[in-house]
Amino acid sequence: MKIRSFVFALVMVGVFGLASCANEKDKDLKSESEKVLKTASIPTFNADSAHFFVQKQVSFGPRIPNSKAHQKTGDYLVHELKKRGAIVVEQHFSGTTYSNQKLNLRNVIASFYPTKKKRILLAAHWDTRPFADKDPEKPNSTFDGANDGASGVGVLLEIARLIRADSLLNVGVDIIFFDGEDWGESGDQQRETPLPKNLSDWWCLGSQHWSKNKHQANYTASYGILIDMVGGKNAHFAKESYSVEYAPSVVDKVWSTASRLGYSHIFLQEKTGFITDDHRFVNELGKIPMIDIISYDPTTSFGDFHHTRKDNMEIISKETLRVVGTTVLHVIYNE
Repeated sequence: MKIRSFVFALVMVGVFGLASCANEKDKDLKSESEKVLKTASIPTFNADSAHFFVQKQVSFGPRIPNSKAHQKTGDYLVHELKKRGAIVVEQHFSGTTYSNQKLNLRNVIASFYPTKKKRILLAAHWDTRPFADKDPEKPNSTFDGANDGASGVGVLLEIARLIRADSLLNVGVDIIFFDGEDWGESGDQQRETPLPKNLSDWWCLGSQHWSKNKHQANYTASYGILIDMVGGKNAHFAKESYSVEYAPSVVDKVWSTASRLGYSHIFLQEKTGFITDDHRFVNELGKIPMIDIISYDPTTSFGDFHHTRKDNMEIISKETLRVVGTTVLHVIYNE
């Protein structure tokens, strides 16, 4: 009896064990199926479309604040975002530069799915630096700013085109195009006016203003992603130090997504220094954890095109636009 009971028990354990294994396998299969289904539901980022948006901005001319090209580009951004069904807010404000110039600036904010409580903030700057101060031949000339400014905006305009009528998103998305990011002093440039009390830095005027005067009372977001200089050929993206300090979980989310998509050779596991960019002020003043996806070359900092006349459409890579845009899309669709 004891032996038979023992055998029966062993048999029953085996049966339950098999059932348990089957259940676990079913769960794994279901999980994999859900992953495949979710991936299949994510729209395909169109690099040709993003490239067109970059080219369109460049066609207006350098988007230097107070210029006609700046005005035309701002109007174009508002038009495109409204066309995609977003609720658009134009935040007009004045700024003062380190050289004591008064600027008429405009942040453009677009909200998709405004009734959804959980929100993700995506951002880029849309202005162009007024002089090519790193250009070895003509440091006082203007330049196109195809990568430094237009590339990030191009990627986000393409994302806006894709999400405009998509009910599969579990989150609301807000896109901000910051103005006045690129007129800060650098190198041996002489400051002609003391830094005003309302400014933390001469760079990133738009993000400083928005972070203190948000377009909506009590606005917040679960996290933010800033993209800057995301169209250059052979670009690489390392983990920027302000991003790691203020929003390490968001850095991990984005870089692990890129790795899963096969982009670990572009989104590197290396870490850069602290880069003053719009995300710094969204973190410090706006109290929203935001990271910066920004190309960085350890030998030339931001590349030999940076703040020179080389920053034109010739250096723009559709592949780089595609990699960054696809990564950001997968991040927001997997929320």
